[in-house]
Amino acid sequence: MHADTRPIEDFDLMAVSGVEEAVTCAHDPLEALSSDVILAHLRRLLMVEPGRASSRGLKLHVALGIHPRAIPPDHGRVLEELPGLLKNPSVVAVGEIGLDSGSEIEKRVFVEQLQMADELGFPVIVHTPRTGKPEVTPRIVDLIGENIDEDRAVVEHVNMDVLPDLIETECILGLTVQPEKLTPSEAVDILREYGTERFVLNSDMSSAPSDPLSVPRTVHRMRMEGFGRREIRRVSRENIKDILKI
Repeated sequence: MHADTRPIEDFDLMAVSGVEEAVTCAHDPLEALSSDVILAHLRRLLMVEPGRASSRGLKLHVALGIHPRAIPPDHGRVLEELPGLLKNPSVVAVGEIGLDSGSEIEKRVFVEQLQMADELGFPVIVHTPRTGKPEVTPRIVDLIGENIDEDRAVVEHVNMDVLPDLIETECILGLTVQPEKLTPSEAVDILREYGTERFVLNSDMSSAPSDPLSVPRTVHRMRMEGFGRREIRRVSRENIKDILKI
């Protein structure tokens, strides 16, 4: 999930629904006019959001990085400061990073962060685009394989357009249950076809239309359709905890 600047009531809903822990990732909250904007965003994730979540009974872990839609002109400054920010004990991954349009600047920033994560021993949470996904995702997978072990990458916003290729990798695959991405029913259809060993459910909450109950709704649908407790725990909890070591 992304939690930055979300209403405090969203944390309430998640906690009441049975969610005990969540991960918030760097994203693109404002136009990336300068490194100051992005660094302020990353510091808020570290210094404000875990406390807001904790006040509602939710433990919040943090992933930090430069989202491909939030690359400022002076992005080098963010990359210089990022290793220091990653030392915070709340940080469990580098992310969201990745490609959106697939531009050269996105590729350079993505590769630098993959190499940083590899050097520092962090897993990565990787964005795939809303549009052009079938064209851009193979390039994302290639860059992951060239710079970090695939089994240390969570590739997010996966759908049926790219699943046949991604299932052949060793990456963990994120099913984003969010309006305009996947419905709970569509996520369950994927899990029924491909199994639960390689997938994680997430809500990707952000300034875009989001549902803080999307993961609990999907878990409920899995129960109704006969998935076992172990399968449900695997995609809602265990797979992501294993890769993030939390």
